[in-house]
Amino acid sequence: MAMFYGPNRDTVIGPIEELVDEQRPPIYRNYRYAEFQEEFFRQQGTRRMNQCNVEIQKKSLHNQLTCQIALFSFFHLIVFMETASIIPSKFILPEDKRPHLSQVSTLASIPIIDLIDYSENDDENKDDVPSSLLVEKISQACEEYGFFQIINHGIPEELCNTMMAVTYEFFELPPEERNQFYTTDHTKQVKLFNYYLNVEGQDDKVSMWSQCFSHPWHPRENMTHLLPENPPQYREVFAEYAKEIGALMSKLLCLISKGLGLEKDYLEKRLGKNPSLLVQSNHYPPCPEPELTLGLAIHTDLMTALTVLKQSDGVTGLQVIKDGKWMAVDPIPNAFVINLGDQMQVLSNGRYKSVHHRAVTNKAERRLSMAMFYGPNKDSVIGPIEELLDEQHPPFYRKYHFSEFVQEFHSQEGTRRMVKEVFELKNK
Repeated sequence: MAMFYGPNRDTVIGPIEELVDEQRPPIYRNYRYAEFQEEFFRQQGTRRMNQCNVEIQKKSLHNQLTCQIALFSFFHLIVFMETASIIPSKFILPEDKRPHLSQVSTLASIPIIDLIDYSENDDENKDDVPSSLLVEKISQACEEYGFFQIINHGIPEELCNTMMAVTYEFFELPPEERNQFYTTDHTKQVKLFNYYLNVEGQDDKVSMWSQCFSHPWHPRENMTHLLPENPPQYREVFAEYAKEIGALMSKLLCLISKGLGLEKDYLEKRLGKNPSLLVQSNHYPPCPEPELTLGLAIHTDLMTALTVLKQSDGVTGLQVIKDGKWMAVDPIPNAFVINLGDQMQVLSNGRYKSVHHRAVTNKAERRLSMAMFYGPNKDSVIGPIEELLDEQHPPFYRKYHFSEFVQEFHSQEGTRRMVKEVFELKNK
């Protein structure tokens, strides 16, 4: 019967200073005991090397101390994010990549647009024609921000709340059950994954403080066979939610088309009969040290033309860059965040903007966002719309098959992707 006596989780362990001198230099670096525990569990099932790989590598005159910690399994990433009282080193960004939360503006934000007066027609038998004032508001938001929030969008609040609730339930499933969907193969239709960032001069990748679950969606086709069986309500609720989002997407694409001076169904036709439709749910557990990491790194929505995002009520995390400064996008009850993707920027020849954004974490509350993406058919030819070009507005991008864009996207994995820039014309 062994009775163990070990350090407190927050205790700093290392060679006792009184035992170290020139003849007996330190052979281990200092570490928090929690870090040792992380390494212990990472090596489960192996012959553990219980020095936590913290032997000193002698470098230059300063005897620099390094810790080589191998890649965590996804299972361990989940466990650490959901139970950690300190942030594991695997998630810590270099100083220049950190969010610097004190510099984020909470005063300015993206426009809020009311869709209640969508149509100028009172006669339900007539075709819906969006009001000119609403078209102008949408167009201005697309040009200046690339982001806006919509209210009175017509999707029942109860359905939105239920969709978020069952998605939370998915992320509350035991890690072993969620792990069946985990993959590093991003060509799979249904996948659970974790984003990471390759950092120059650093061997290990830095993981983002989030878990992401993605699968296809369609407003009419039955896709329930692809969806998880648990939680039990997920399949039924998502099918109804996708139907409603499909109608909202059509309405938004109509408004954006009209804002560009085009026929109302132009963008839907241009993006193809079978558009690329994906949903990505992002779960952000509370983070003990939000200043050191990100939920999602800085990015644009490269593969899409349009994104409809639902975020948790009462928990801010989304931030958008405007005029070189970060702005927080506070959630509004029963609202959606709308943002344009890179494909829309290319189609509009740069008139409408695909804007960099990121997700930050917080200490107190978990957060969930659910992004519904609408992208081109893989065979669609994407390029500046001909009707928007003239001598004063030459094309900024060359035409490409969307499949070519996808190939370039995957070749830049792990970097801050700059994909549409590959297709820029040099005489821009």
